[in-house]
Amino acid sequence: MLHNVGSINLDHVYRVPHLVHPGETLASGAYQVGLGGKGANQSLAMALAGGQVSHWGRLGRQDAWARDRLADAGVDVAHISLVDEPSGHAIIQVDDGGENAIILFHGANHGFAAAELDTLAASARPGEWLLAQNECNALPELFVRAREQGLNIAFNPAPMTEDVAELSLEACQLLFVNRVEAAGLVGLPESSDAQTLLAGLRQRLPDTSTVLTLGGAGAWYQSGKEQCYQPALPVKPVDTTAAGDTFIGYFMAAHQEGSTVAGCLELAAHAAALCVQQLGAAESIPRRTDVDHALSQFREAPSS
Repeated sequence: MLHNVGSINLDHVYRVPHLVHPGETLASGAYQVGLGGKGANQSLAMALAGGQVSHWGRLGRQDAWARDRLADAGVDVAHISLVDEPSGHAIIQVDDGGENAIILFHGANHGFAAAELDTLAASARPGEWLLAQNECNALPELFVRAREQGLNIAFNPAPMTEDVAELSLEACQLLFVNRVEAAGLVGLPESSDAQTLLAGLRQRLPDTSTVLTLGGAGAWYQSGKEQCYQPALPVKPVDTTAAGDTFIGYFMAAHQEGSTVAGCLELAAHAAALCVQQLGAAESIPRRTDVDHALSQFREAPSS
């Protein structure tokens, strides 16, 4: 079982011709409300991939439908608390090129207390995996309890903030970062090439394996001196909102199945490629049958 302590948000998504500039008022061509939050997206992706995942989270009582949505997909929701606080939510702009800009309100996601973390950590068994992102509070305390419980920690430091630098990242067995997050962790320009970023991460966290996702430039896995590269797939993105979360959920599901690193990267890349061709956050995360079909077609296609 993988335990994901993560955000659950309500996503308010606006379709716009371009991302709003300072001082500009821009009409939206479409609007929808859906399930989101990096934590919920990653749990949903892992469950849809066939993985075993328990979500640890907090949600406003009036938004219990979001918990039901996760449960219907196969997520264990026994440790999602319904509380008398506003749920976290995000305001998302998606432009005609598929790029997005997000304003985040943490809400109930920032209400974890020490006693609650003790109870949650005690529900996990040594050797199991804990997955976390940077949209919930009390991460330093969570990492301590996870280590005391003998859990393996996978961490996605998104959104990247100054607080991440204060975390005991050496406690993590696996780190998922994009170009911006990697550059922020090692103090390099975002324009740095992949090998420079990977070298910086290896120097800072020599005992932590890393997955570096680069969008249209593919993804790298690094563990010590071992590296594995997954090329990007030739698709035209419509909406990139949950692509990274889909990648992580599918990677961890494949890892749970015992797949090789190359197999984990390949499955995750195909899932993310399907995701970016659909609108929405949780709504765009594909099911395993669709990903397996796309992967099968890719393998059968004649090489150019």
